[in-house]
Amino acid sequence: MILVGIGEIVISNKPGETIKTMALGSCVGIVMLSKKKNVVAMAHVALPDSSINHNLRNNIPGYFADQAVPNLLKELKRFGVSTFDITVKLIGGSSIMDPVGIFNIGKRNVLTIRKLLWNSRLGATVEDVGGNYSRTLWVEIDTGKVFISSPKRGKWEL
Repeated sequence: MILVGIGEIVISNKPGETIKTMALGSCVGIVMLSKKKNVVAMAHVALPDSSINHNLRNNIPGYFADQAVPNLLKELKRFGVSTFDITVKLIGGSSIMDPVGIFNIGKRNVLTIRKLLWNSRLGATVEDVGGNYSRTLWVEIDTGKVFISSPKRGKWEL
């Protein structure tokens, strides 16, 4: 199992591996996969816009949505994955710590990611975003299956 921390990007094509990230509250897990090449990439995005902190932007490639999407695409390209062969799934973007929507970090993360995907001629095929609960996310490299779990909500496949 490969764990993805906040702001990290992980990519793998190793059979038998699983990529996992936890505590997706307002953060968004971006999963990009190629069934043709059997490659999975994941980022754990914390904030939408990297202009607020150049140090984090330069040192943590997946911390900001505006950096995570292009970095994921660049990593997939290194593995020989064409843009036409990428399936995208988005998970998280809830409002746990902001119930009245003052900052809307989760929503802003999701909207920024959607915009960047659209600009790259991509879109999420499926999403599990919003709400007011945290999610854990994992992907099996062999099958490309994406699973989510949440306290009191159980486990489901996306």
